[in-house]
This record gives sequence, C-alpha cells and structure tokens, in this order.
Amino acid sequence: MLEELSAAANLFDFQPEPKATGRLSRVLGLTIEAVGLKAAVGSRCLIEHPEHAPVEAEVVGFSDEKTFLVALCGQHELYPGARVRPVQQSSKLAVGPELLGRVINSLEQPLDQLGELKPSSNVLFRSSAINPMLRQAIESPLDVGVRSINSLLTLGKGQRVGLFAGSGVGKSTLLGMITRYTEADVVVVGLVGERGREVREFIDQNMVEETRRKAIVVAAPADETPLMRVRAANVATRIAEYFRDQGKHVLLLMDSLSRFAQAHREIALAAGEPPVTRGYPASVFAKLPSLVERAGNGAIGSGSLTAIYTVLTDGDELQDPVADAARAILDGHVVLSRKLADAGHFPAIDVGASVSRVMPSVTDKGHQQNALQFKQWSAAYEDIRDLLAIGAYRQGASPSVDRAVAKWPFMQSFLQQSVDQGVSIKDAIDGLDQLVKSGTAGEMQISAEPIAAVSHE
Repeated sequence: MLEELSAAANLFDFQPEPKATGRLSRVLGLTIEAVGLKAAVGSRCLIEHPEHAPVEAEVVGFSDEKTFLVALCGQHELYPGARVRPVQQSSKLAVGPELLGRVINSLEQPLDQLGELKPSSNVLFRSSAINPMLRQAIESPLDVGVRSINSLLTLGKGQRVGLFAGSGVGKSTLLGMITRYTEADVVVVGLVGERGREVREFIDQNMVEETRRKAIVVAAPADETPLMRVRAANVATRIAEYFRDQGKHVLLLMDSLSRFAQAHREIALAAGEPPVTRGYPASVFAKLPSLVERAGNGAIGSGSLTAIYTVLTDGDELQDPVADAARAILDGHVVLSRKLADAGHFPAIDVGASVSRVMPSVTDKGHQQNALQFKQWSAAYEDIRDLLAIGAYRQGASPSVDRAVAKWPFMQSFLQQSVDQGVSIKDAIDGLDQLVKSGTAGEMQISAEPIAAVSHE
C-alpha cells in the first residue's frame, strides 16, 4: 500500500513554497553570495530589483551562513542588499510528440519562431537509474551511413560512443553525416557550448526535411551561462529517455561533452571547490558518468537510445582529463586525425586509434576477421611509411608488408567518402570483404578517385 501511495505521489509536484528569504551580500565573478537564505542546493531563487525584472539564480553551495548562487540567465544590475527569495520550482519536464521538429533552449522555450510549445506529457526532470541487470543487451548493428564506421568500427543500437577530435578536423561535418543517414525514429541533438552560428548551420546543412520532422534540437550556445549549458545537456538527455521509454529507437547527438564538463567546472570553481586535475574540480568527473549512464538501451521491452558525444581534445592530445575520463566510461571512441584532415582525407578517422567495444556482439566472425586484416595492413604500412618515402624499403623483404603496400591506395579510397554520399552497412561490409579477399589490386572494383574537399568544422 505504501509503495502504491509513493508511486501516486510522484505524479504531482508536492513542493511547499519556501518562506525564508535572504539578502545579497557579495558578487564576485560568477559567484553570488547571500546571507540569511534557507534553500537547498539545486533550488531556484529570485534576486529582486526595484526597477527591473528579478534575476533567476540557482543554489550551488553554502558555507555556514552564506549561500552561493549562480545566475541562470545573466547577473546584470545586481545591487548590495537585494532581496533573495526562494521560489517554488517544478520537478517536471514537459515532453511529447509536439517537440518533434522544434528547436528549443534549456528552459524549453522555442527558438525557431514556430509558435508556442504545448507538450502533452510531463515527466520527472531527474530520471531514476535503470537496474543494469534489466537493461536490454546490445545485439543489433546501427547503420550510420559512414563506410569506415559501418565496416571497421561497427556500432550497435544502444551504444554510447565518443567522437574525439581537435578543432577544425571535420567533427561537426561528420556528426552532420551521421544525423542525416542514421535510421532512427527520433533524433535529439544537444548543442552545448558551441558557437552560436552553428545552431542554424547544423540544421540547414545537415538535416533534410525528413530528418527535421523527427528531430528535436536543444541549444545553449557558448554565450549562455554555465547553468544553461549544463541544463541543455540534461534536457536533451531527458527528452531522449522519454522517447526511448515509449519504445522508440532514439539517436542522441551531444556536441559537446567537453563543453558540458567545462560548464560544470565554472560552476564548481565559483562555488569554491578546489581544482584537482588541470583546473578541473573532482565533481566534474562524477557528473560525466551520471550523464552518460542515462543513455543506452532501456529496460527489457522498451526502445533503444544510441548516444554519440563529441569530445574536444586540447592540442589533439588524447590524454586530456575530460577525454581520458570519457574514454573510460563510453562503449567506444572514434578518433579524428589532424594529419588526415590536412591531407584532404575525409572523414579523417584514424581507424587504428579508434575502437567499438560492442562490434564483436553485433557482427559475424567473417566481418570481424576482415576488419582485423584491414587494420593489420594499415599498421604494417604505417610502420614502413618513412622507408618508402626515402626509397629505403626493398620489395620482397616481407610478403605481408608487400601486400599492405599493394592494397594501400585502395584502402585509402575505401576510407574516404563525400559528405553527400551515404553508404549502407551492407554495402560497406561487402566492400570490405571485396577489398580483403581480392587476389590482386586489379581485381578490385573500389574507386580510387580523389574525394572532393569539404569544409572542416
């Protein structure tokens, strides 16, 4: 009986109106300090102004009688002694099919000027964790329309994978290709902390009409406050969870996980938390798995949620703290190479440095052996690349290396793909099989024509 009453109570917002108010005592950078305020961490407050609309802020910490807040949408024209009033805050998020085809911000306000949003359902903003023993296993391959990924780094429905790249090597362009060619019932895109112009460009350039009708974009550009950027990632994930629980196959694209971590760093440092690793407080590395673990397949009988997170690598260094933490909690990573991008090779995927941890579960043995052979040839060629450049390699010294050298032009062509060309997973696997099993280079029918250059974002 108690369990039934508890479940029924979750359907309502029983939150008493807070009474105790405080006064603004200090503003330093992002940190807003108030005294006399009685409010829990995570709750919302209004900082009043006699002539303007109040500033909304969120409690991020406290020390003795001081309460630390961070403004939600900017902290303009705050003055000493201003009244800080806790406000009742809904724990629900409005969701529903009415969100499809829309572009919203972190507060679910429309950005597309297509009219007011009136979602038909509500869910708790903070979802409960799924029992890991009740999650559906990843058993089906996911066709993303990119030849090199479909054949050599095959993804599965419900997988969480990172797209690791520095700036300007084609990260956003590749993400757009995946958005366009992946078959999914619902596509949720979280644009977190990126350039403002990329919101419109991403939609106009990467989403055909069919994709737009089933897509939801949650945007919080770089000029938004850190709270808005963090909330955007959580809102996008919660919307994706809702459609997954409705039995849909959902594709969640988060650009980027690094900006989410940086926004948390700003908040934590503003609250006084000491940095521990390259300026990142310890709480940041607790927030990453709490966000990522919400993606993936749902309980048995529900849908799937495949998530792709872009991860920025400072100076192309894969040992960046956020990149290192993300690699450990994701189900695989696709690494983009600046060297390949500079050579006009697109997509600039470094196959040797990338891995899909679920590939053995969603592919057959023959496919796995072909992918392994391709990678072995690639590694063998890279080992003697410098010797070939100076003419120091003597043909016949190693039959396996000779074969890798003979195959190399066709392997390079196989890995390249134009932006407006989608390659199905069947065609990608058949092409890989043909490349590996052809006796001579002349028997292979894979085009070796150069791919047209694309802009790198």
